[in-house]
Amino acid sequence: MKKVLIITYYWPPAGGPGVQRWLKFVKYLPEFGVEPVVYIPENPTYPLTDKSLASEVPENSKIVQKRIFEPYSLAKIFSKKNTETISSGIIAKEGKQNFLQKMMLYIRGNFFIPDARKFWIKPSVKFLKRFLKEQQITTIITTGPPHSLHLIGLQLKKDLNINWYADFRDPWTQIGYHDKLRLSKSSQKKHLALEKEVLNTADHIITTSFTTRAEFQKKTTRPVTVITNGFDLKTAENDVQLDKKFTFSHIGSLLSGRNPENLWKCLEELISENKEFANDFRLNLIGAVSEDVLDSIKFAGLEKHLRLQKYVPHAEAIELQRRSQVLLLIEIDSQETKGIIPGKVFEYMAAKRPILALGPAEWDICQILDETLAGTFFRYSEEKELKSHILKLYSQFKEGRLEVESRNIQNYHRKALTANLAKLLKQTWL
Repeated sequence: MKKVLIITYYWPPAGGPGVQRWLKFVKYLPEFGVEPVVYIPENPTYPLTDKSLASEVPENSKIVQKRIFEPYSLAKIFSKKNTETISSGIIAKEGKQNFLQKMMLYIRGNFFIPDARKFWIKPSVKFLKRFLKEQQITTIITTGPPHSLHLIGLQLKKDLNINWYADFRDPWTQIGYHDKLRLSKSSQKKHLALEKEVLNTADHIITTSFTTRAEFQKKTTRPVTVITNGFDLKTAENDVQLDKKFTFSHIGSLLSGRNPENLWKCLEELISENKEFANDFRLNLIGAVSEDVLDSIKFAGLEKHLRLQKYVPHAEAIELQRRSQVLLLIEIDSQETKGIIPGKVFEYMAAKRPILALGPAEWDICQILDETLAGTFFRYSEEKELKSHILKLYSQFKEGRLEVESRNIQNYHRKALTANLAKLLKQTWL
């Protein structure tokens, strides 16, 4: 069995979708003849933790740790103000940033390039050069963000000429928040230069979205492959006890940019027009919800129909998805976000409940929903169509036949996706 070194920042007990991608790859790679060795920081600062994920780390996993220096006090400031760190892509709206936030954004963007984990690069390269030789490992995978980890891979590639796969869970310079970092011209040039060097030095680029692949293919001649995120569950059985109410549930953060005011308006109209709908409807928001979103919900008169829950462990989130009548998938209405595929969509598919998706035109989600028939997509401007669809779902709910006839969802099981990854790795080894 051939070894591969996976360099990742996020690992249990980190919470959120970012950690699960490589946790699941590590789980299934041995079944395809690949032995994963995982390199992680010994003392990371995670904005979210989920101790339950620690039980999912395979017992025989080889984990290598190295202490990291990072300005975690900066991360703490952002995590308090905006729920997650900037490196997670969550930034307050420009008009709502106070002076301290603006200053910290400037420092983050111009003094920590590419990100606040930059101090892990040199010690990691020094340590891993020796480790890779000792373990006779000739293939590495770096996964970002944080993109500092790709710079570890870049230097190891230069020094050892090993096989290097760069996995981008999110874009780099084209991610939605990049232009909010208050970058100087020289800092912007540095980011672009580093991104270009990584994209043109790695042996293979992996992305999680089709849009990011297309963007990267304009910047490199290296092969770029999409391996999306996925689910690692049995699909829901028919005996799942569904909510008695007509529940719309959103699992995960719903921050200022993701505020579907058109949806709130449609629901407000339906509630005022139909007393039976008003009695049956409930809105479940599980995770961090911004004051802007809550204000919009209250303004629409939906407050008494709202049930709020803070971040819940992964297993509980799965249970909530399976019980819900309809699952909400919401993205910012921007061309910059059309390449974002929220990890929750795959678990939504496994839950086998109808997905109602709202987002930008040409959103990558559309391709997945078309392939799987797992849900319906609407643009923010399609209020009339959205309202009509909700009424259709409600009619099916009242008749006891609100179901989803999905197909091809097993293509997005973590084991199937790991098979695709193993195939890529073995191509290098031939």
